[in-house]
Amino acid sequence: MKIRKGDDVLVVAGKFRGERAMVEEAMPQTDRVVLDGLNIAKRHTKQTGAMMQAGIIDKLMPLHVSNVALWCDAHKGPAKVGFADADGTKVRVCRKCGEAL
Repeated sequence: MKIRKGDDVLVVAGKFRGERAMVEEAMPQTDRVVLDGLNIAKRHTKQTGAMMQAGIIDKLMPLHVSNVALWCDAHKGPAKVGFADADGTKVRVCRKCGEAL
């Protein structure tokens, strides 16, 4: 998966198409990402122990990684990700402008 925690992404499909957000959590096993402030669901929960609070809780739900694209600041748009070797380290680069992401 080419998207990591802390990346700035653009939602390209679905209910939140056109919105930008930061990746709060990446789940490579299921190819999903949790975005900060987007795709919030209400969950009715019971109290389980002293730690869990009861009531209606806002929960961040994951989006599939195919519905988001990495944001490139160099050309101010969504980027397809490629990889390049820079000084012996593997870095992600934008395929459109060649800038490191």
